[in-house]
Amino acid sequence: MADIITVANKKGGVGKSTTVVNVAASMGVLGQRILVVDMDPQGNATSGLGIKKKKIESSVYDVIIGTKRIQDCIIKTDFDDLSVLPSNNNLTGADIELIEMENRANRLKMQLLSVKDDYDFIIIDSPPSTSLITVNTLAACDTVLIPMQCEYYSLEGLSQVVDFIRSIKERYNPNIDIEGILFTMFDPRLNLTNQVADEVRKHFPKKTFDTVIPKNVRLSEAPSYGMPVYYYDKASKGSEAYEDLAIEILARHGITASPTRSKKETIAEKVGKLVKGKKAMAEK
Repeated sequence: MADIITVANKKGGVGKSTTVVNVAASMGVLGQRILVVDMDPQGNATSGLGIKKKKIESSVYDVIIGTKRIQDCIIKTDFDDLSVLPSNNNLTGADIELIEMENRANRLKMQLLSVKDDYDFIIIDSPPSTSLITVNTLAACDTVLIPMQCEYYSLEGLSQVVDFIRSIKERYNPNIDIEGILFTMFDPRLNLTNQVADEVRKHFPKKTFDTVIPKNVRLSEAPSYGMPVYYYDKASKGSEAYEDLAIEILARHGITASPTRSKKETIAEKVGKLVKGKKAMAEK
């Protein structure tokens, strides 16, 4: 039965969809059966997996509104062991329609129950809001992965996300937990980056991922080709980082996996060396 992970942050532009697409693809390459559920009306995870949004006949909107079966809307991608429940602009109006519906916070959860046995992991992309769509993504999941940039305002945003998850736990999903906090667009040369990272690790020592996602041109280019970065440029730092993240997540779920590439050290180890080197220079 699948473990369900929602990728969420109330702040936009932190790499939610990028993380969904690339960690899902990496997990697929590592032998896991993955379903991506795109619950963002922008549909970035959908297009990032090579699905043309304008050609979608049935989407996650039809599933949560109840006009289609989830099995009839899932699309198998061209990538290893990876399927997607796509999204498009139709989802924009779902919030208004959900208000009048019975069990409105659990519409997605009820639909996922019928396909949980078909996958090892279900990864949900959520919009940067506290809408009913977002509530559905959190009510349906087991854990929440929180991507964040190491900026001052991100600390405030992280606090808001944690409070929101706590309210969901009290009202809709008593078993929800934080999967982990992920630093994205990470630049260890910046003092603020290291200060924010240290602060987060101090408050969430067991919840912060060792892996960090660096700023990487290939990560930015891959979506325009409808590919996860692993398939666009396997040797890029972005691809290596997301494979490291996938391995770290699997380990947290009791699954051992080895990288598909030969390497001497992980991205996390490389970044750690840079940070230590910079601190040593500052102390001289």
